[in-house]
Amino acid sequence: MSENWSPESWRAKPIHQVPTYPDAAALAEVEETLRNFPPLVFAGEARRLQASLAEVAEGKAFLLQGGDCAESFVEFRANNIRDTFRALLQMAVVLTYGAAMPVVKVGRMAGQFAKPRSADTETIDGVTLPSYRGDNINGIEFTPDSRIPDPARMIRAYNQSAATLNLLRAFAQGGYADLHKVHQWTLSCVAGTLQGARYQDLCARLDETLAFMEACGLTSETTPQLRETDFFTSHEALLLPYEQALTRVDSTTGDWYDCSAHMLWIGERTRQLDAGHVEFLRGVGNPLGFKAGPSMTPDDLLRLIDQLNPTNIPGRITVITRMGSAKIGDALPGLIRAVKREGRSVVWSCDPMHANTVKAASGFKTRLFDTILEEVRAFFAVHKAEGSHAGGVHFEMTGQDVTECVGGMTAITEASLGDRYHTHCDPRLNATQALELAFLIAEQLKDERVQARAKARAAAR
Repeated sequence: MSENWSPESWRAKPIHQVPTYPDAAALAEVEETLRNFPPLVFAGEARRLQASLAEVAEGKAFLLQGGDCAESFVEFRANNIRDTFRALLQMAVVLTYGAAMPVVKVGRMAGQFAKPRSADTETIDGVTLPSYRGDNINGIEFTPDSRIPDPARMIRAYNQSAATLNLLRAFAQGGYADLHKVHQWTLSCVAGTLQGARYQDLCARLDETLAFMEACGLTSETTPQLRETDFFTSHEALLLPYEQALTRVDSTTGDWYDCSAHMLWIGERTRQLDAGHVEFLRGVGNPLGFKAGPSMTPDDLLRLIDQLNPTNIPGRITVITRMGSAKIGDALPGLIRAVKREGRSVVWSCDPMHANTVKAASGFKTRLFDTILEEVRAFFAVHKAEGSHAGGVHFEMTGQDVTECVGGMTAITEASLGDRYHTHCDPRLNATQALELAFLIAEQLKDERVQARAKARAAAR
C-alpha cells in the first residue's frame, strides 16, 4: 500500500494514548497468539464497504455509523447486540425513506473497546490510579489491580468481537433484516412513544409499496436486497499492538488489511502526522476515518488526507467532524473549501456527540439532545451553503432504554440520569432518542433532495 511501510513501522514513531504494559513478555505472547487467530473480517468485505463509501462521497448514498461508546465485557449479551442492530435498522429505514438513496450501515461494534483519555491518571478521594482505558486494556473498577494494563484482555476482546460479528452476520443475512419485518424491529422502549407511532406509520406506507412490488413479482425470494442487508463494523484503531496482530496480507491483491474491522478511524488525540497511529493506518487497505475538531486547520486536513490517501481513492477517507454546536459554523466551511479546491475525494460525516459533552450538577457526564441536534443542523446548513454533500452521521447510541443524554421527546432530565446510566465511558443516545434524531435528519435529507430536483428542473428549462 505505501512506501517504507510495514505492519510494525509504527513502533519507531512517537505514540500517544497507548498503555504501558508492566510485563513485556506477556504482551509479546498475546500478540503472537493473536497473529495466529483467524481474521475477524475479510479484505473483500472492506473493499465492498469502500465502494459504498465512494458512492457516499459522490452524493449518491448516506452513511449511518453508530453504536457503543465503549463495548464492555460485563454488558456482552445477545439481546444487547440485537437491540442495537434493530435500532440502527430502524434509523436506516427512516433515513432511506427521507433521502431516497441507499444508506450505508456501519456499527461501532465488535471491536470498540479502547478509549482515549484526557489524563493518564484519575484521583478519587485522594487515591490516584491509572485511568480506565477500555475493557481490552484494564478494568473500570477503581482498584490498583484492576487498573493495571493486562494484555490477556485482548484475547477476550477478540473472542467477544468474533461472537458479535457472528450474530451480526446472521441478523443481516439470515432474514432478520427483511423489509417485510420492519414492524418487528420496534423496540419495547420505543413502542407507545410519538417516535414509535411515526415509525409505524412509515412502516404502513412501506407495506403498501412492498405489496405492490410483490404483485409485480419482486419478493424476498426473488430479490435478495429485500431480505438481507450489508452491515459493516468499525472502531477506533487505538490499541496498536492489537491492530498489528490482526493485520493480514490479502491473498487476492497482496495488500495489507487490518482484519479487526471493516473500517478503522483515528481519534482527535492521535492524528499527529509523525506519530504511530497515522503511520500504521496509512499502510492498510481498509477504508479509514479520522476525527476533525475545531482546531484542525485546512493545511492540517490536507496533509492528513494526503498521508492516508496519496492516490485519492474514492471512499478511502471519511472526515468525521466533531466541533461542537457553537463552533462548527465557523470551523467547517474552510475545511470543505480546501478539500474542494484541491480535488480530494472524502466522505463528510458529523459526530455531534463528542464536542457536546457536559457535566450535570449530579456529577454525571451527559449530552443535551437539543445541542446534538443543533450541531447536526449546522452541519447540513454549512454543506448546503458550500455546495457539498453532507454525507453521514456518527453517533454513540444503544438499543437499550438508558438515561444518559438529557432531552428528546422522552424528556429525560438531569434528575433522572441516574435511573439507567449504564455507559462505561461517555453518554449514549437511547433507542427512542436515536429514532427521533433519524426522523429529523430524514427531513433535512428530504429537503436537500427536493431542492436539488427543483434546481435540476430549472437548469433544464
